[in-house]
Parts: sequence; structure tokens; C-alpha cells
Amino acid sequence: MTTQQTLISLALAGASVAFATVAQAECLTDAQASELVANYLAKTPAADLENLSDADGACTRGKVNQLLAQRLGKVVGYKAGLTNPAVQKRFNTDKPVWGKLYEGMILPSGASVDTAFGARPLYEADMLVRVKSAAINHAKTPMEVLDAVDQVIPFIELPDLLVQAPPKLNGAGVSAINVGARLGVAGTPLPVPAYRGERFAMLQALADMNVSLTDASGARLGGGKGSDILEHPLNAVVWLAGALQQEGLTMQPGDLISLGSFSPLLPPKPGLSVTATYDGLPGAAPVRLSFK
Repeated sequence: MTTQQTLISLALAGASVAFATVAQAECLTDAQASELVANYLAKTPAADLENLSDADGACTRGKVNQLLAQRLGKVVGYKAGLTNPAVQKRFNTDKPVWGKLYEGMILPSGASVDTAFGARPLYEADMLVRVKSAAINHAKTPMEVLDAVDQVIPFIELPDLLVQAPPKLNGAGVSAINVGARLGVAGTPLPVPAYRGERFAMLQALADMNVSLTDASGARLGGGKGSDILEHPLNAVVWLAGALQQEGLTMQPGDLISLGSFSPLLPPKPGLSVTATYDGLPGAAPVRLSFK
């Protein structure tokens, strides 16, 4: 190799290193990720995460999840977040994100939850499905998802946006904080029917249902339609399967999958009782919680 060729090779290598450094400049360092998780565990607001790229968000989420697993234990499922265009707009993005659910995050209907359950606590109408078959990882349509799950579960999610100023979070920042996974209240599971004709009926009902949050007096707090999530709520699982595969992960039988928000993100208040109903989804019982 000539001197000129050597210099060119070194310059290209240096440029590659510089590019990689710039591309990952906003990924939290190990120390910063540890500090973020310490804030999460203490339920105190963490430093703001501003203007992260998608790669920075994914990198940070990986570090955060590794640390959370050491404290929270087993992964029991995943959550797809920012699946509702209205919520995407709030975080200045046009695509979903995902996080992991850990042991102890899912509470039973009727639970009484501290208003300050997190650093930046919120609640929203959501839904879970339970994975029946690993075929879900190859699902391309809502029906293929429905064929691979055995339960649809009413769910009020209790996310925690964690940082000092949540409005400064973009989509990648939401990803970096594990999509705010903290707690949720699950209702009575609704079995997926065995017969295909009945599954078609459930599939249509999931798209058409009206999901409502109400207080103890019956006053509406928020809500939306099933189709507000990616035109069909089970499209959240189709998206999630592809996103997990890109990182070498798969959903497993028994995993719980949170589909996203049918309602605005709302702040809890002491003494507030919240009920989520799923009108138009036959057999779906309301799910309830109260804040103390």
C-alpha cells in the first residue's frame, strides 16, 4: 500500500469513527442510564431527554432495560406505545415505540393506587392481549394476531413519563424511558372464540368498539374508538412483531401485550375512581381503579 493509500484509508476510518460518535452522541452513558433508573426507582423526576434520534432512543432503552431487569425481574410482556395518532402528535412523532413489561406491573381490577405512583404519573384507557402461539411473531394482519392470542383483556394503563419536563420528550425520548412502563390495572380476560366465524365478529368489534373512561358519577373523562389505534388495535401487535424482530427479540406464549392508548393521557387525582368500558365488544367487563 502506498503512503497516499494509507492516508486515505486512515482518513476513511477516522471519518467512520467520527460518524459513529456523532450518531450515538445522545445515547445516555452507562452512568446516565444508571441515574435515570435510580430516579425511576425513587419515583423522582429525572433529567430531561431532548432531541434524541431513533437510534439514541433505542440505545438508551437497551441500557435502561438491562438495569431494570436487575431490579424488577422477569419480563412478562411488551407494550406498544404512541400507537394513536393523537398521542403521536403530542410527542412530535409519526410512528410507534415499544417497551418491556416486568413482574409486578399488572394489578387486578379494583386496585387502589397511590396518586404519586410515579414521578410523572398518568392514566389512559388501554387493552392487553395474551400470546397463545409464537406464530404471533410472523403476524401480518389483525386476524393473524387474533389467531395467535387466547385472551383480550380490558386494561387501564398507568404510565410514568419520568422526566422533569415531559413535553420536551419526542418519540425517541419516550422509547428511552421504556415507554413509561410503570403499572396498569387489568380486568376480566375475554377468551378469543374457538370458531373462525366468531373470531371475525370479535375482530370487527375490536375496530368498532367505543372505549370510555368515566368517574364515579358517570362523567366522561376521555376515550376513543378501537380503530384509533393504527386503524385496528391488533395492528399494534403486527407493528410490534416487526420492531422486536429488528432487535432479535420475539414474543413468547403467555406474554401480555399492551396495545396503546384509546384516550388522552390524564393526570390522576386523590379520591378519583376511574372505570373503563368497552361498548360494542360483547362480553367485555368494565375495569376499575381508584386513586388514593
